[in-house]
Amino acid sequence: MNEVPRHIAIILDGNGRWAKSHGMPRTYGHTMGAKNVEPVCKAAWNMGVKYLTMYAFSTENWNRPKDEVAALMKLLESYMKNCVSLAKKNNMRVRVIGDISVLSESIQKKIIHLEEVSKDFTGLNLNIAINYGSRDEIVRAVKGLITDLESGKLKFDDINENIIDSRLDTADIPDPDLLIRTGGEQRLSNYLLWQLAYSEFYFTDVYWPEFDEAELKKAIDEFSSRNRRYGGV
Repeated sequence: MNEVPRHIAIILDGNGRWAKSHGMPRTYGHTMGAKNVEPVCKAAWNMGVKYLTMYAFSTENWNRPKDEVAALMKLLESYMKNCVSLAKKNNMRVRVIGDISVLSESIQKKIIHLEEVSKDFTGLNLNIAINYGSRDEIVRAVKGLITDLESGKLKFDDINENIIDSRLDTADIPDPDLLIRTGGEQRLSNYLLWQLAYSEFYFTDVYWPEFDEAELKKAIDEFSSRNRRYGGV
């Protein structure tokens, strides 16, 4: 029987290029990419995956053209609202990782509402990375540790990997077993740098809007065929 990763992290790449290949604007690709989240979540859960973490909007994405960023923010707000019904329908717990403080108040409220509504659901754990960058996450964690050191809540010798891990956005979420990146690129793009320390990587040329159950199965089959070793054993 194939080993199924407990936690899969996905970089949802290729929306814009997929749209261009179909003669459509980049924003159309992002819209279709958002629609692809639910079927992939269903497929992952049916295959035995317990956690999915998806990279929706990075800290670097603010550097994209203003009209594209505005369209992405509008899409995110709409998705946060629609995701409440999706979470209920699929018994899915949804959490957002990243620094949401710079998002509009309206989006922040929708995120908080979504997390509150779905907090006790027992199906798939879906984590959506919004305004997320791993370096930013680590900086925020370090600042918190320094504050606690200065106030006396924490001693210097208390600091270890577990303490740092507890200060990250993914504090109570197991590290990913598998990272999937769609769209043909083969880099991490500042994504879960701490958490991916021992993860397997899988890169595919398939653009995210076309990444379906069959493609997910390919990734999991590839994962299960690998002889995972730790510490050079």
